[in-house]
Amino acid sequence: MTSNEHAPAVAGATDGDAAGQGEIAGGTGGDDVREAVFAVARRARVAARVLARATRATKDAALHAMADALVAAGDEIFAANAVDVERGRANGMAPGLLDRLALTTGRIAAIADALREVAALPDPVGEVVRGSTLPNGLRLRQVRVPMGVVGMIYEARPNVTVDAAGLALKSGNAAILRGGSAASSSNTVIVRVLGEALESVGLPADAVQSVDPYGRAGAVALMHARGLVDLLVPRGGADLIQTVVREASVPVVETGVGNCHVYLDASADRSMAIDIVMNSKTHRVGVCNAAETLLVHADAASRVLPDVLAALSAAGVTLHGDTRTAALAPAGVAIVPATDVDWATEYLSMDLAVRVVDGIEAAIEHIRTWTSGHTEAIVTADLAAADRFIAGLDSAAIMVNASTRFTDGGQFGLGAEIGISTQKMHARGPMGLAELTTTTWIVHGEGQVRA
Repeated sequence: MTSNEHAPAVAGATDGDAAGQGEIAGGTGGDDVREAVFAVARRARVAARVLARATRATKDAALHAMADALVAAGDEIFAANAVDVERGRANGMAPGLLDRLALTTGRIAAIADALREVAALPDPVGEVVRGSTLPNGLRLRQVRVPMGVVGMIYEARPNVTVDAAGLALKSGNAAILRGGSAASSSNTVIVRVLGEALESVGLPADAVQSVDPYGRAGAVALMHARGLVDLLVPRGGADLIQTVVREASVPVVETGVGNCHVYLDASADRSMAIDIVMNSKTHRVGVCNAAETLLVHADAASRVLPDVLAALSAAGVTLHGDTRTAALAPAGVAIVPATDVDWATEYLSMDLAVRVVDGIEAAIEHIRTWTSGHTEAIVTADLAAADRFIAGLDSAAIMVNASTRFTDGGQFGLGAEIGISTQKMHARGPMGLAELTTTTWIVHGEGQVRA
């Protein structure tokens, strides 16, 4: 993850993050739980060997069967989800996190459609990444192959259960899921429905398993299943992700924390600025690609900022601003004085930090200081400014005159995503099918030996 060297310890902390960390922190993992989780992983490895040999036709048929089964079981899933939502509400879960947890008939249909979209995508397994013939006659190919067993630890997101299962299947991997207590009722039904669908087309139900029944200790055991789990992907708040990174002995890809910025440059069009800021912040607040900070060039501030602030306030956004922002706020628009905590926070709520900066270099410096490395956006009519913004930053995605909400596997044409990687290993940005594969070098010779 991009360094946040000046960010205070509370950066990105939310009620949901704390809850997510509680799902895994402090669990010691008794021998019985450890053995039960390792048994799950061993069954997953057996299933992964079957999936690695499965044809695209078989995998696509399974994806369609899974989609149809989810729709058919919609009433049962919805009823289980209602139990989770009511429990979350009773426990004081933040509105943005409740929104991520809740399933509706429309959302279940959309999740099923996402599986069908994955079925329509090319199969990454067997793709030749590169190849050559050496002077000694050896023929080399680097070919995509499945990871094997992919683990996921996430919170309050039943849609992730389906996305992870579908992407793992298409890329030839088995999935082991830890969806957390907040969505336990929903995930129990969903995993069972998906397993039955897999069996209906002749694939093992063990290709999608959950360790939710083993609680926090089960999550810890999953993190320590080195040699049984090939890749672990935490998806959630900063505390959950960093806990997994610190504690896991299996390979981990960091994903998801989104302290995203929108910068309005000196030449920003007022109407475009309003549209992009509003969409980035208010379209859906409880997601990692929602904007959390707005930066405005001083030369555009008096022309653009009052109308932007008015629109945000009218939509119910609480504005945390510096003194220059407060001075430009129109009558009736309240500005809460901003501190370093605001620049560092992934709100996941109807809150936005706002700052007027002296120019593009100041904007870049602010972003580099506080960003989580997810997504940044610039609104400008100046191509040179756009190029400077792109060159000056080092985030997984940079938008020019577009909403931060587009950093999404589906929006990028990748189908569903397993997460958005903010680190720099083999995967960065939306993690689709290709990011769930590794490669094998295949070498053909005619008796060559090395001198």
